[in-house]
Amino acid sequence: MAPHIVGLILTYNGERLFERCLASLAFCDTILVVDSLSTDATVSRAEAAGATVLSRRWEGPGPQFSFALTHIRAMQPKVDWVVSLDQDEQLSDELSASIRAAIAASSPADQVAGFLTPRASFYFDRFLKHSGWYPDYLFRVFRPEAMEVRVSGAHYSFHPLGPTRKLKGDIIHYPYRNFREHLDKVNSYAQQGADDAKAKGRRGGVAPGVLHGVARFFKIYLLKLGVLDGRAGFINAVHGAFYAFLKYVRAAETGDWGPKQ
Repeated sequence: MAPHIVGLILTYNGERLFERCLASLAFCDTILVVDSLSTDATVSRAEAAGATVLSRRWEGPGPQFSFALTHIRAMQPKVDWVVSLDQDEQLSDELSASIRAAIAASSPADQVAGFLTPRASFYFDRFLKHSGWYPDYLFRVFRPEAMEVRVSGAHYSFHPLGPTRKLKGDIIHYPYRNFREHLDKVNSYAQQGADDAKAKGRRGGVAPGVLHGVARFFKIYLLKLGVLDGRAGFINAVHGAFYAFLKYVRAAETGDWGPKQ
């Protein structure tokens, strides 16, 4: 019997690139979209592509993926493989072919938890080849029972519960529309990172913010060879430094500014 493959996408107002994302998962037997109450055309485009859409208020990546995977594990026939993408990602033709070939050649007896896939992200005027952004191997093709979700601040990652292999071809990623959108994300991620640091009892402050900001710039631009990514590499490193600075400064905030009512 052919393996049952589910494409999984979490969405919120993702209409910009969503049709490309959906089209790249067309080989899946089912596409499951878990939408966080979008107000744009995301849901209608998912339904037009034949996807199954579940709506759920966003409570963070951990609860959202837990909800999605609970649904997947209860599906009939039993789901053998999940291919997970973000709404601003798509599979390259090479990676799509690699995934299908790898799944076809796998069997439950080989105990492979899943496959690591490289991701190429576009920033400013190019796909970054350095800066810690590439090859950026991600665990996005997995057996649903052999993966756990880990969350740190605003970020999530899938972790294999067993052996993995690497595939050829890239996830194509367009994370930002422009600098304004990147700065909005930096602002959001820094706040979530600060909240997470506070919850864990970690101290913030201006000095730690400056030190971590400078360290992050040099890590991205020099150690991760962002200098070889041209202007895009420099601008990205500056944004990375600003994120670290904001995170540690905000972790030291004790409340709203100004007089109390």
